[in-house]
Amino acid sequence: MKKNTILILEDDNGLRIGLTFDLEAEGYEVIAVSSCRMALEAVEKSSIDLAILDVNLPDGDGFQVCGEIKKLQDIPVIFLTARDLIIDQVNGFEAGADDYVTKPFSNVLLRKRVQAILKRTTSAKKDKVYEDGYLYIDFDNFISKKGNEILSLTPTEFKLLQVLMTNGGSVVTRQMILEKLWDNSGNFVDEHALTVNINRVRSKLEDKEHKYIKTVYGLGYTWIGEHFE
Repeated sequence: MKKNTILILEDDNGLRIGLTFDLEAEGYEVIAVSSCRMALEAVEKSSIDLAILDVNLPDGDGFQVCGEIKKLQDIPVIFLTARDLIIDQVNGFEAGADDYVTKPFSNVLLRKRVQAILKRTTSAKKDKVYEDGYLYIDFDNFISKKGNEILSLTPTEFKLLQVLMTNGGSVVTRQMILEKLWDNSGNFVDEHALTVNINRVRSKLEDKEHKYIKTVYGLGYTWIGEHFE
């Protein structure tokens, strides 16, 4: 599964390098910059999952850049600053912060705050997008890609994949799948149609190096790709 990417905006070189090392050691991708301009350029060019922002910066104000970032990408923001007055914290939350940490701070607690926010925001996106570096499926927008190839999946095939992926690692019986695919509009998928759809999905997604659906004979199917987190 794709690593979470964290943007750090901090003009103190030593602190920026230390934060980068610490977060990369935890398995995050880090984009570390020292100015508001560089931060906005990074958000325009890259997909960011969380931003850690200083407030007092050489070319602007962290509260203002927070608003600009959220116009480009709706991502969580943690302010990390020496400004510890109550009014500063109020201004930070009004600017759109998800958390406000004052310097000096504990690296351990900052990591925990990052983990908690990412867990919450990832949970909110659960079951909507699947990505494993080869296969990409956006269930909200009905977009699917295999490598650089755009796939053409039917609505039933999207539903079938979502049922399997959300139960990744577990056996999903044929009856369970049939119940999920029989929607309120009366669009019914029978046993034969299910087999046809499974085979069709396999032919679209799989090759010799990439296998996703395992048949458990007499029971149903198991998704053996990455799991939703």
